[in-house]
Amino acid sequence: MRGHHSLFHAMRHRFRAMHEEHHDRAFEHHAARHGFRGGPGGDFFADWNELRGGGRRGGGRMFGHGDLKLLLLALLEQQPRHGYEMIRIIEEMFHGHYSPSPGAIYPTLTMLEEMGHAQVENEQGGRKLYAITDEGRRFLDENRAAVEAMTERTEHSARMAAKMSAPQAIRQAMHALKHALLMRGTEWTRAETQRVAAILEKAATDIATGQRRE
Repeated sequence: MRGHHSLFHAMRHRFRAMHEEHHDRAFEHHAARHGFRGGPGGDFFADWNELRGGGRRGGGRMFGHGDLKLLLLALLEQQPRHGYEMIRIIEEMFHGHYSPSPGAIYPTLTMLEEMGHAQVENEQGGRKLYAITDEGRRFLDENRAAVEAMTERTEHSARMAAKMSAPQAIRQAMHALKHALLMRGTEWTRAETQRVAAILEKAATDIATGQRRE
């Protein structure tokens, strides 16, 4: 079973490997100069800010206009798939916190058929195996920037879906950490940088390994 991490990795590798490295360097440089301030309108903990008070603002819409169509076509580019398989893959992308309904997936696949971007390769027992067409491949090749943007938006929605499940105490602790870092300012000595980095790295390791303090 292919998990959400491997799927996102494959899509990144195909659509934006070099762009991602450049983006990460630019973000790190910007964060270092501006006290952990991040991209436009956000900060280093922007995803967590959106969860203040619990829940994701704006309701349950997980895909922007046209994103589901691009995502399904990108999945079909990898290999032919059944509709239920694509539902399961997307559910894995969202850590089990969101699953698209058949009422969203199958009409979108029908739309891709009508556009000539996908076709039914095989049908048994009412289950259709969808495959991308040559026209669909050309469409993706001509719209890699749009696919890359869709991938970034979907990743963001997946992160938000996972963080929605964090207990209130964890969200409060994340906000406390953000506050402590921002209040620290931009003047960092080498010793202080090493001290804070060691604290954060130990906390990350303890959380990842499940280690509990005695």
